[in-house]
Amino acid sequence: MTVLLVEDDPLVLLGADQALSLAGMTVITACDAETALRLLTTSTPDAVVSDIRLPGADGFELLRRVRELDHEVPVILMTGHGDIRMAVDAMHNGAYDFLEKPFSSDRLTEVVRRALEKRHLVLENRRLQALVGAQSVSDLIGQAPAIVEAKRRINALGPTQVDILIRGETGTGKEVVARALHKASGRRGPFVAINCGALPESIFESEMFGHEAGAFTGAARKRIGKLEYARGGTVFLDEIESLPLSQQVKMLRVLQERRLERLGGNELVAIDCRFIAATKEDLKTLSEQGTFRADLFYRLNVAHISLPPVRERREDIPLLMAHCVRAAADRYGVNPPSLSQLQLATWQGQDWPGNVRELKNVADRLCLGLEGDAASTLANENDSPAMALQIEAFEKHLIVQALTAHGGNVTLAAEHLKLPRKTLYDKVARYAIDTSVYRSPA
Repeated sequence: MTVLLVEDDPLVLLGADQALSLAGMTVITACDAETALRLLTTSTPDAVVSDIRLPGADGFELLRRVRELDHEVPVILMTGHGDIRMAVDAMHNGAYDFLEKPFSSDRLTEVVRRALEKRHLVLENRRLQALVGAQSVSDLIGQAPAIVEAKRRINALGPTQVDILIRGETGTGKEVVARALHKASGRRGPFVAINCGALPESIFESEMFGHEAGAFTGAARKRIGKLEYARGGTVFLDEIESLPLSQQVKMLRVLQERRLERLGGNELVAIDCRFIAATKEDLKTLSEQGTFRADLFYRLNVAHISLPPVRERREDIPLLMAHCVRAAADRYGVNPPSLSQLQLATWQGQDWPGNVRELKNVADRLCLGLEGDAASTLANENDSPAMALQIEAFEKHLIVQALTAHGGNVTLAAEHLKLPRKTLYDKVARYAIDTSVYRSPA
Protein backbone atom coordinates (compact mmCIF):
# COMPACT_ATOMS: atom_id res chain seq x y z
CA MET A 1 0.00 0.00 0.00
CA THR A 2 1.20 3.52 -0.83
CA VAL A 3 1.94 6.36 1.61
CA LEU A 4 2.28 9.98 0.47
CA LEU A 5 4.81 11.73 2.76
CA VAL A 6 4.88 15.55 2.71
CA GLU A 7 7.61 17.37 4.66
CA ASP A 8 9.72 20.47 3.87
CA ASP A 9 12.55 19.57 6.28
CA PRO A 10 14.89 17.35 4.21
CA LEU A 11 16.30 15.52 7.27
CA VAL A 12 12.86 14.70 8.70
CA LEU A 13 11.68 13.71 5.20
CA LEU A 14 14.63 11.35 4.74
CA GLY A 15 14.26 9.77 8.19
CA ALA A 16 10.51 9.22 7.85
CA ASP A 17 10.91 7.87 4.31
CA GLN A 18 13.52 5.35 5.46
CA ALA A 19 11.46 4.26 8.49
CA LEU A 20 8.33 3.62 6.42
CA SER A 21 10.23 1.95 3.59
CA LEU A 22 12.00 -0.40 6.04
CA ALA A 23 8.54 -1.30 7.38
CA GLY A 24 7.62 -2.54 3.89
CA MET A 25 5.56 0.42 2.74
CA THR A 26 5.76 2.12 -0.65
CA VAL A 27 6.51 5.81 -0.04
CA ILE A 28 6.00 8.78 -2.37
CA THR A 29 7.52 12.05 -1.13
CA ALA A 30 6.84 15.73 -1.67
CA CYS A 31 8.38 18.87 -0.15
CA ASP A 32 5.25 21.05 -0.29
CA ALA A 33 1.46 20.81 -0.61
CA GLU A 34 1.43 21.98 -4.22
CA THR A 35 3.67 19.08 -5.32
CA ALA A 36 1.57 16.67 -3.27
CA LEU A 37 -1.63 17.91 -4.92
CA ARG A 38 -0.12 17.37 -8.37
CA LEU A 39 0.69 13.78 -7.36
CA LEU A 40 -2.90 13.33 -6.19
CA THR A 41 -4.20 14.14 -9.67
CA THR A 42 -2.63 10.93 -11.03
CA SER A 43 -3.31 8.48 -8.20
CA THR A 44 -4.86 8.26 -4.76
CA PRO A 45 -2.52 7.04 -1.99
CA ASP A 46 -3.71 4.70 0.75
CA ALA A 47 -2.55 7.12 3.47
CA VAL A 48 -1.09 10.63 3.70
CA VAL A 49 1.44 11.82 6.29
CA SER A 50 2.00 15.59 6.16
CA ASP A 51 3.59 18.35 8.18
CA ILE A 52 1.13 21.11 9.04
CA ARG A 53 3.51 24.02 8.50
CA LEU A 54 4.58 23.93 4.85
CA PRO A 55 5.68 26.62 2.38
CA GLY A 56 2.62 27.80 0.49
CA ALA A 57 -0.54 25.85 1.27
CA ASP A 58 -0.43 24.18 4.68
CA GLY A 59 -1.30 20.69 5.89
CA PHE A 60 -4.88 21.67 6.69
CA GLU A 61 -5.45 22.69 3.07
CA LEU A 62 -3.91 19.42 1.91
CA LEU A 63 -6.19 17.55 4.32
CA ARG A 64 -9.22 19.32 2.85
CA ARG A 65 -8.23 18.50 -0.73
CA VAL A 66 -7.52 14.85 0.05
CA ARG A 67 -10.94 14.50 1.69
CA GLU A 68 -12.55 16.02 -1.39
CA LEU A 69 -10.96 13.29 -3.52
CA ASP A 70 -11.74 10.45 -1.13
CA HIS A 71 -12.91 11.27 2.39
CA GLU A 72 -11.89 7.82 3.63
CA VAL A 73 -8.15 8.19 2.89
CA PRO A 74 -6.51 8.49 6.36
CA VAL A 75 -4.45 11.68 6.78
CA ILE A 76 -1.89 11.96 9.59
CA LEU A 77 -0.68 15.48 10.40
CA MET A 78 2.66 16.37 12.05
CA THR A 79 3.81 19.49 13.87
CA GLY A 80 6.89 20.43 15.81
CA HIS A 81 5.25 23.14 17.87
CA GLY A 82 3.37 21.11 20.47
CA ASP A 83 0.16 23.01 19.84
CA ILE A 84 -2.69 21.07 21.47
CA ARG A 85 -5.29 23.31 19.86
CA MET A 86 -3.76 22.51 16.48
CA ALA A 87 -4.13 18.78 17.23
CA VAL A 88 -7.78 19.27 18.19
CA ASP A 89 -8.41 21.26 15.00
CA ALA A 90 -6.74 18.56 12.91
CA MET A 91 -8.93 15.81 14.37
CA HIS A 92 -12.02 18.01 14.07
CA ASN A 93 -11.25 18.56 10.36
CA GLY A 94 -11.08 14.83 9.72
CA ALA A 95 -7.43 13.92 10.32
CA TYR A 96 -6.92 10.26 11.21
CA ASP A 97 -4.21 11.00 13.79
CA PHE A 98 -1.71 13.62 14.95
CA LEU A 99 2.04 13.26 15.50
CA GLU A 100 4.02 15.72 17.61
CA LYS A 101 7.68 16.15 16.67
CA PRO A 102 10.09 14.75 17.57
CA PHE A 103 8.68 11.22 17.28
CA SER A 104 10.38 7.86 17.03
CA SER A 105 10.47 5.70 13.92
CA ASP A 106 8.47 3.06 15.79
CA ARG A 107 5.77 5.58 16.68
CA LEU A 108 5.55 6.75 13.05
CA THR A 109 5.34 3.25 11.58
CA GLU A 110 2.81 2.16 14.22
CA VAL A 111 0.43 5.04 13.45
CA VAL A 112 0.81 4.66 9.66
CA ARG A 113 0.34 0.88 9.86
CA ARG A 114 -2.93 1.36 11.75
CA ALA A 115 -4.03 3.89 9.14
CA LEU A 116 -3.24 1.45 6.33
CA GLU A 117 -5.14 -1.32 8.10
CA LYS A 118 -8.14 1.00 8.23
CA ARG A 119 -7.73 1.81 4.54
CA HIS A 120 -7.52 -1.89 3.70
CA LEU A 121 -10.84 -2.46 5.48
CA VAL A 122 -12.41 0.45 3.60
CA LEU A 123 -11.27 -0.91 0.24
CA GLU A 124 -12.41 -4.41 1.13
CA ASN A 125 -15.84 -3.07 2.09
CA ARG A 126 -16.02 -1.18 -1.19
CA ARG A 127 -15.17 -4.39 -3.02
CA LEU A 128 -17.91 -6.22 -1.14
CA GLN A 129 -20.32 -3.36 -1.85
CA ALA A 130 -19.51 -3.71 -5.53
CA LEU A 131 -20.26 -7.44 -5.35
CA VAL A 132 -23.56 -6.71 -3.62
CA GLY A 133 -24.17 -4.03 -6.23
CA ALA A 134 -23.90 -6.74 -8.88
CA GLN A 135 -27.09 -8.19 -7.45
CA SER A 136 -28.76 -4.79 -7.71
CA VAL A 137 -28.25 -4.70 -11.49
CA SER A 138 -30.27 -7.86 -12.04
CA ASP A 139 -32.86 -5.80 -13.92
CA LEU A 140 -30.16 -4.76 -16.40
CA ILE A 141 -30.49 -7.98 -18.37
CA GLY A 142 -28.08 -9.05 -21.07
CA GLN A 143 -24.71 -10.47 -22.04
CA ALA A 144 -23.86 -8.22 -24.98
CA PRO A 145 -20.44 -6.56 -24.58
CA ALA A 146 -21.97 -3.09 -24.12
CA ILE A 147 -24.23 -4.35 -21.32
CA VAL A 148 -21.37 -6.21 -19.64
CA GLU A 149 -19.42 -2.94 -19.70
CA ALA A 150 -22.40 -1.01 -18.30
CA LYS A 151 -22.67 -3.50 -15.41
CA ARG A 152 -18.93 -3.19 -14.77
CA ARG A 153 -19.22 0.59 -14.57
CA ILE A 154 -22.20 0.38 -12.21
CA ASN A 155 -20.21 -1.84 -9.86
CA ALA A 156 -17.09 0.35 -10.12
CA LEU A 157 -18.76 3.78 -9.93
CA GLY A 158 -21.65 2.92 -7.62
CA PRO A 159 -19.70 3.02 -4.32
CA THR A 160 -18.04 6.32 -5.26
CA GLN A 161 -19.82 9.63 -4.93
CA VAL A 162 -19.03 10.92 -8.42
CA ASP A 163 -21.86 12.45 -10.46
CA ILE A 164 -22.72 10.36 -13.52
CA LEU A 165 -24.24 10.92 -16.96
CA ILE A 166 -26.24 8.05 -18.49
CA ARG A 167 -26.73 8.07 -22.25
CA GLY A 168 -29.22 5.98 -24.17
CA GLU A 169 -32.31 6.06 -26.36
CA THR A 170 -35.78 6.14 -24.86
CA GLY A 171 -36.62 2.86 -23.18
CA THR A 172 -33.09 1.49 -22.87
CA GLY A 173 -33.18 1.36 -19.05
CA LYS A 174 -31.57 4.60 -17.91
CA GLU A 175 -33.62 4.80 -14.70
CA VAL A 176 -32.87 1.13 -13.97
CA VAL A 177 -29.17 1.98 -14.12
CA ALA A 178 -29.66 5.09 -11.96
CA ARG A 179 -31.48 3.07 -9.28
CA ALA A 180 -28.74 0.42 -9.39
CA LEU A 181 -26.10 3.12 -8.89
CA HIS A 182 -28.06 4.52 -5.94
CA LYS A 183 -28.33 1.10 -4.33
CA ALA A 184 -24.64 0.35 -4.89
CA SER A 185 -23.67 3.71 -3.38
CA GLY A 186 -24.83 2.70 0.09
CA ARG A 187 -26.53 6.08 0.48
CA ARG A 188 -29.36 5.95 3.04
CA GLY A 189 -31.34 8.89 1.67
CA PRO A 190 -34.13 8.62 -0.92
CA PHE A 191 -33.88 8.16 -4.68
CA VAL A 192 -35.59 11.24 -6.14
CA ALA A 193 -36.44 11.01 -9.84
CA ILE A 194 -37.13 14.28 -11.66
CA ASN A 195 -38.30 14.40 -15.28
CA CYS A 196 -36.76 17.65 -16.48
CA GLY A 197 -38.97 17.63 -19.57
CA ALA A 198 -42.16 17.60 -17.48
CA LEU A 199 -41.20 20.44 -15.13
CA PRO A 200 -42.71 23.78 -16.25
CA GLU A 201 -40.23 26.64 -16.17
CA SER A 202 -42.64 28.74 -14.10
CA ILE A 203 -42.40 26.39 -11.11
CA PHE A 204 -38.83 25.15 -11.64
CA GLU A 205 -37.18 27.03 -8.78
CA SER A 206 -39.98 26.31 -6.32
CA GLU A 207 -40.03 22.58 -7.10
CA MET A 208 -36.27 22.10 -7.23
CA PHE A 209 -35.01 24.56 -4.61
CA GLY A 210 -38.08 25.09 -2.41
CA HIS A 211 -39.42 28.41 -1.20
CA GLU A 212 -39.80 30.49 1.93
CA ALA A 213 -43.14 31.58 3.32
CA GLY A 214 -44.45 34.58 1.39
CA ALA A 215 -42.07 34.07 -1.53
CA PHE A 216 -45.03 34.38 -3.90
CA THR A 217 -48.80 34.52 -3.81
CA GLY A 218 -50.07 31.33 -2.21
CA ALA A 219 -46.78 30.43 -0.49
CA ALA A 220 -48.25 30.32 3.01
CA ARG A 221 -45.39 28.36 4.55
CA LYS A 222 -41.85 27.26 3.91
CA ARG A 223 -41.44 24.24 1.61
CA ILE A 224 -38.22 22.37 0.91
CA GLY A 225 -37.56 21.47 -2.73
CA LYS A 226 -36.70 18.12 -4.28
CA LEU A 227 -32.93 18.67 -4.05
CA GLU A 228 -33.10 19.40 -0.34
CA TYR A 229 -35.54 16.51 0.19
CA ALA A 230 -32.95 14.14 -1.34
CA ARG A 231 -30.63 14.70 1.64
CA GLY A 232 -28.26 11.74 1.90
CA GLY A 233 -29.67 10.21 -1.28
CA THR A 234 -29.57 10.46 -5.06
CA VAL A 235 -31.20 12.90 -7.47
CA PHE A 236 -31.97 11.45 -10.91
CA LEU A 237 -32.32 14.18 -13.55
CA ASP A 238 -34.04 12.45 -16.46
CA GLU A 239 -34.14 14.12 -19.89
CA ILE A 240 -31.59 16.70 -18.74
CA GLU A 241 -31.32 17.91 -22.34
CA SER A 242 -34.83 19.41 -22.09
CA LEU A 243 -33.85 21.96 -19.42
CA PRO A 244 -34.06 25.54 -20.76
CA LEU A 245 -30.78 27.45 -20.72
CA SER A 246 -31.95 29.66 -17.84
CA GLN A 247 -32.51 26.58 -15.69
CA GLN A 248 -29.24 25.01 -16.79
CA VAL A 249 -27.35 27.95 -15.27
CA LYS A 250 -29.07 27.41 -11.91
CA MET A 251 -28.43 23.65 -11.96
CA LEU A 252 -24.76 24.20 -12.83
CA ARG A 253 -24.30 26.41 -9.80
CA VAL A 254 -25.91 23.84 -7.51
CA LEU A 255 -23.79 21.03 -8.97
CA GLN A 256 -20.61 23.03 -8.44
CA GLU A 257 -21.30 24.47 -5.00
CA ARG A 258 -23.63 21.83 -3.51
CA ARG A 259 -25.64 24.72 -2.10
CA LEU A 260 -28.90 26.39 -3.04
CA GLU A 261 -31.10 29.32 -2.13
CA ARG A 262 -34.78 28.73 -1.54
CA LEU A 263 -37.05 30.99 -3.56
CA GLY A 264 -37.60 34.15 -1.56
CA GLY A 265 -34.72 33.38 0.78
CA ASN A 266 -31.24 34.83 1.25
CA GLU A 267 -29.42 32.03 3.04
CA LEU A 268 -27.39 29.36 1.27
CA VAL A 269 -28.56 25.85 2.17
CA ALA A 270 -26.03 23.01 1.90
CA ILE A 271 -27.31 19.87 0.18
CA ASP A 272 -25.97 16.33 0.43
CA CYS A 273 -27.03 14.40 -2.64
CA ARG A 274 -25.47 12.65 -5.58
CA PHE A 275 -26.56 13.69 -9.06
CA ILE A 276 -27.20 11.22 -11.86
CA ALA A 277 -28.36 12.73 -15.14
CA ALA A 278 -29.78 10.91 -18.15
CA THR A 279 -30.14 11.97 -21.76
CA LYS A 280 -31.28 10.49 -25.02
CA GLU A 281 -29.44 13.19 -26.99
CA ASP A 282 -25.77 13.86 -27.75
CA LEU A 283 -25.11 16.67 -25.27
CA LYS A 284 -21.75 17.49 -26.81
CA THR A 285 -23.43 18.18 -30.15
CA LEU A 286 -26.15 20.20 -28.41
CA SER A 287 -23.50 22.25 -26.61
CA GLU A 288 -21.73 22.94 -29.90
CA GLN A 289 -25.07 24.09 -31.32
CA GLY A 290 -25.62 26.39 -28.34
CA THR A 291 -28.77 24.68 -27.02
CA PHE A 292 -27.03 23.08 -24.04
CA ARG A 293 -24.41 24.76 -21.87
CA ALA A 294 -20.94 23.35 -22.51
CA ASP A 295 -19.87 23.94 -18.89
CA LEU A 296 -22.85 21.94 -17.61
CA PHE A 297 -22.10 19.15 -20.07
CA TYR A 298 -18.48 18.88 -18.91
CA ARG A 299 -19.56 19.05 -15.26
CA LEU A 300 -21.97 16.14 -15.78
CA ASN A 301 -19.68 14.11 -18.03
CA VAL A 302 -16.98 13.31 -15.46
CA ALA A 303 -18.16 9.69 -15.56
CA HIS A 304 -20.69 8.24 -17.96
CA ILE A 305 -22.49 5.01 -18.76
CA SER A 306 -23.79 4.32 -22.27
CA LEU A 307 -26.72 1.99 -22.93
CA PRO A 308 -27.08 0.49 -26.40
CA PRO A 309 -30.47 0.25 -28.17
CA VAL A 310 -31.99 -3.23 -28.41
CA ARG A 311 -31.31 -3.40 -32.16
CA GLU A 312 -27.58 -3.27 -31.40
CA ARG A 313 -27.74 -6.21 -29.02
CA ARG A 314 -30.13 -8.61 -30.68
CA GLU A 315 -28.44 -11.57 -28.97
CA ASP A 316 -29.94 -10.33 -25.68
CA ILE A 317 -33.55 -10.26 -26.93
CA PRO A 318 -34.43 -13.86 -25.85
CA LEU A 319 -33.08 -13.19 -22.35
CA LEU A 320 -34.80 -9.81 -22.18
CA MET A 321 -38.12 -11.20 -23.33
CA ALA A 322 -37.97 -14.12 -20.91
CA HIS A 323 -37.31 -11.67 -18.07
CA CYS A 324 -40.12 -9.35 -19.16
CA VAL A 325 -42.59 -12.22 -19.52
CA ARG A 326 -41.74 -13.56 -16.07
CA ALA A 327 -42.17 -10.11 -14.52
CA ALA A 328 -45.48 -9.54 -16.34
CA ALA A 329 -46.80 -12.95 -15.28
CA ASP A 330 -46.00 -12.16 -11.65
CA ARG A 331 -47.66 -8.76 -11.97
CA TYR A 332 -50.91 -10.13 -13.43
CA GLY A 333 -50.97 -13.32 -11.38
CA VAL A 334 -50.89 -15.70 -14.36
CA ASN A 335 -48.64 -18.54 -15.48
CA PRO A 336 -45.91 -17.30 -17.84
CA PRO A 337 -46.53 -18.50 -21.41
CA SER A 338 -43.91 -20.64 -23.11
CA LEU A 339 -41.79 -18.93 -25.76
CA SER A 340 -41.05 -20.86 -28.91
CA GLN A 341 -37.81 -20.70 -30.89
CA LEU A 342 -39.77 -19.25 -33.79
CA GLN A 343 -41.10 -16.45 -31.60
CA LEU A 344 -37.61 -15.66 -30.32
CA ALA A 345 -36.21 -15.62 -33.86
CA THR A 346 -39.04 -13.34 -34.99
CA TRP A 347 -38.39 -10.93 -32.16
CA GLN A 348 -34.66 -10.91 -32.85
CA GLY A 349 -35.39 -9.73 -36.38
CA GLN A 350 -37.29 -6.65 -35.18
CA ASP A 351 -35.71 -3.21 -34.72
CA TRP A 352 -37.60 -2.36 -31.49
CA PRO A 353 -37.63 1.46 -31.72
CA GLY A 354 -39.16 1.54 -28.23
CA ASN A 355 -36.33 -0.65 -26.92
CA VAL A 356 -36.87 -2.56 -23.65
CA ARG A 357 -40.05 -0.61 -22.93
CA GLU A 358 -41.53 -1.97 -26.15
CA LEU A 359 -40.47 -5.51 -25.22
CA LYS A 360 -42.26 -5.11 -21.89
CA ASN A 361 -45.38 -4.00 -23.76
CA VAL A 362 -45.32 -7.19 -25.88
CA ALA A 363 -44.67 -9.30 -22.78
CA ASP A 364 -47.70 -7.75 -21.06
CA ARG A 365 -49.90 -8.55 -24.05
CA LEU A 366 -48.59 -12.11 -24.19
CA CYS A 367 -49.41 -12.72 -20.53
CA LEU A 368 -52.87 -11.17 -20.95
CA GLY A 369 -53.59 -13.41 -23.96
CA LEU A 370 -53.78 -10.45 -26.34
CA GLU A 371 -51.08 -11.72 -28.73
CA GLY A 372 -51.64 -14.23 -31.49
CA ASP A 373 -49.17 -16.77 -32.86
CA ALA A 374 -45.51 -16.07 -33.52
CA ALA A 375 -46.15 -14.65 -36.99
CA SER A 376 -48.37 -11.90 -35.57
CA THR A 377 -46.92 -11.29 -32.14
CA LEU A 378 -45.65 -7.83 -32.98
CA ALA A 379 -47.52 -6.50 -35.97
CA ASN A 380 -49.30 -7.58 -39.09
CA GLU A 381 -47.77 -9.86 -41.69
CA ASN A 382 -46.53 -7.03 -43.87
CA ASP A 383 -44.46 -5.66 -40.98
CA SER A 384 -42.75 -8.94 -40.11
CA PRO A 385 -38.99 -9.14 -40.77
CA ALA A 386 -37.60 -10.79 -43.87
CA MET A 387 -37.05 -14.53 -43.56
CA ALA A 388 -33.29 -14.18 -44.11
CA LEU A 389 -33.06 -11.70 -41.23
CA GLN A 390 -35.04 -14.03 -38.97
CA ILE A 391 -32.79 -16.98 -39.85
CA GLU A 392 -29.65 -14.92 -39.16
CA ALA A 393 -31.02 -13.72 -35.83
CA PHE A 394 -31.96 -17.26 -34.83
CA GLU A 395 -28.55 -18.59 -35.85
CA LYS A 396 -26.76 -15.91 -33.81
CA HIS A 397 -29.02 -16.72 -30.86
CA LEU A 398 -28.04 -20.42 -31.02
CA ILE A 399 -24.31 -19.55 -31.23
CA VAL A 400 -24.53 -17.22 -28.23
CA GLN A 401 -26.42 -19.90 -26.27
CA ALA A 402 -23.70 -22.47 -27.04
CA LEU A 403 -20.87 -20.08 -26.13
CA THR A 404 -22.59 -19.19 -22.88
CA ALA A 405 -23.09 -22.85 -21.98
CA HIS A 406 -19.42 -23.65 -22.67
CA GLY A 407 -17.78 -20.60 -21.11
CA GLY A 408 -16.79 -19.00 -24.41
CA ASN A 409 -14.90 -22.11 -25.58
CA VAL A 410 -15.36 -22.13 -29.37
CA THR A 411 -14.19 -25.74 -29.77
CA LEU A 412 -16.75 -27.08 -27.28
CA ALA A 413 -19.46 -24.81 -28.72
CA ALA A 414 -18.72 -26.13 -32.23
CA GLU A 415 -19.03 -29.73 -30.97
CA HIS A 416 -22.33 -28.86 -29.28
CA LEU A 417 -23.67 -27.27 -32.48
CA LYS A 418 -22.22 -30.12 -34.61
CA LEU A 419 -20.31 -27.62 -36.75
CA PRO A 420 -16.70 -27.64 -37.96
CA ARG A 421 -14.66 -25.34 -35.74
CA LYS A 422 -13.59 -23.15 -38.69
CA THR A 423 -17.24 -22.72 -39.73
CA LEU A 424 -18.15 -21.54 -36.25
CA TYR A 425 -15.17 -19.14 -36.19
CA ASP A 426 -16.38 -17.71 -39.51
CA LYS A 427 -19.88 -17.21 -38.14
CA VAL A 428 -18.55 -15.66 -34.92
CA ALA A 429 -16.60 -13.16 -37.05
CA ARG A 430 -19.58 -12.54 -39.32
CA TYR A 431 -21.92 -11.70 -36.44
CA ALA A 432 -19.19 -9.73 -34.56
CA ILE A 433 -19.58 -11.90 -31.45
CA ASP A 434 -17.00 -11.23 -28.74
CA THR A 435 -16.31 -14.70 -27.30
CA SER A 436 -14.35 -13.25 -24.35
CA VAL A 437 -17.62 -11.96 -22.89
CA TYR A 438 -18.80 -15.53 -22.31
CA ARG A 439 -15.60 -16.93 -20.82
CA SER A 440 -15.73 -18.19 -17.27
CA PRO A 441 -13.54 -16.27 -14.82
CA ALA A 442 -10.22 -17.94 -14.07
